Amino acid sequence: MNKKVDLTNASWAKSDLSDGGDNCLEVAFVDGAVALRDSNDVGDPDAPVLIVSEADYRAFVGGIGKGQRSLLLP
Repeated sequence: MNKKVDLTNASWAKSDLSDGGDNCLEVAFVDGAVALRDSNDVGDPDAPVLIVSEADYRAFVGGIGKGQRSLLLP
C-alpha cells in the first residue's frame, strides 16, 4: 500500500495477551489503513511503521484465525 497516513493522533494498541513488556507488535487503525510498529519504538519519530490496507490486514488476521500455519514462523 502506497498511502501517506498521518499518525500524529494514532491510538496504538497491543494484544491483551502481552506481558506488559516492550517486545510487542502495536497496531493503530487510521484513515482506512492499518499501521503496525514494534513497541520498542514508542517515542521514536524516525522508527519504521508498516502501513497496510484494512483488506490486507483482515486477510492476514483471518488466515491466522483459521489456522493457516504458513502465515506463522516455523
